[in-house]
Amino acid sequence: MITVAGFNSAIDRLVDLSTLHPGAVNRCTPADERPGGKGVHVAQTLAVLGMPVTLVGLCDDSHAAEFSERLRLRGVDFRAVRSPVPLRQCLAIRETNGRMTEILERSDDPGDDTRFVLDQVLRHWAGESEAVVCTGSLPPGFDPGYYAKVAGDLALPCAIDASGDALRAAADASPWLLKPNAAEAADLVGAPVSTLADAAVVARALHARGVRHAVLTLGGLGAVGVDEQGAWQASLSVDGVRNTVGSGDCFLGGLVAALVRGEGMADALRLAVACGAANALGDETGFVRLDTVDGLRPLVRLEPLVK
Repeated sequence: MITVAGFNSAIDRLVDLSTLHPGAVNRCTPADERPGGKGVHVAQTLAVLGMPVTLVGLCDDSHAAEFSERLRLRGVDFRAVRSPVPLRQCLAIRETNGRMTEILERSDDPGDDTRFVLDQVLRHWAGESEAVVCTGSLPPGFDPGYYAKVAGDLALPCAIDASGDALRAAADASPWLLKPNAAEAADLVGAPVSTLADAAVVARALHARGVRHAVLTLGGLGAVGVDEQGAWQASLSVDGVRNTVGSGDCFLGGLVAALVRGEGMADALRLAVACGAANALGDETGFVRLDTVDGLRPLVRLEPLVK
């Protein structure tokens, strides 16, 4: 089993309109509303790929039944910790030309008692797991070094997808897997990361610092992964992109699934890129279909990187 720490749950809302006109009246389709947050996206992807998965996250009373039932139907065991404050909402606006605009609400502080329960529930289920995934922003009040502490405390593989101070702390904790995107990596190193060559430099540096599997994603350009066996770049061009929100999370789910099953970095990148692209081709944020993933996986281009 894999346990996902996706504490900062959200309500994902997706609307469609022809063209977004800032400062004007915009008319859109009725909002499609679903359980959201990076942890939900990662956990759903793991479940689609056949991995038993438990998700630990916040949920308020008004959404608890809906979250549990929807995730159960997706094969995710949701271990909800009651939130005393309403869940945040994340709005994605999709235009006819494919452009996506995200408006992410900041969550409220759930309080010391709730943070304590989140930590205890995570550690309980981690004790029955093969690996732990720590992903997304932490609810207010958590120390930015929390994910790094979890990675150091648990005697099992820990994958971390974070940004800002949480990413900086994680990079110093030598986790089993670290997966920043280009913007997060640029913030980490204080220099632009805009090409696969830039990503390879950062990934190798992270690996040299003790990160066992260092992976950087660059959206449509693909991804770079480095481990003790070497360095690889993976890419896939697809037509008909519908939705890029959550693609990085689906990528992470595929990556973790492959690595936990014992696949090498090259094969793990192939599955991860296929999962990210499968999400981009679908209408729902942070969700993939297995037949789409299976169809895309052989099309992923892999190249070894030499120094």
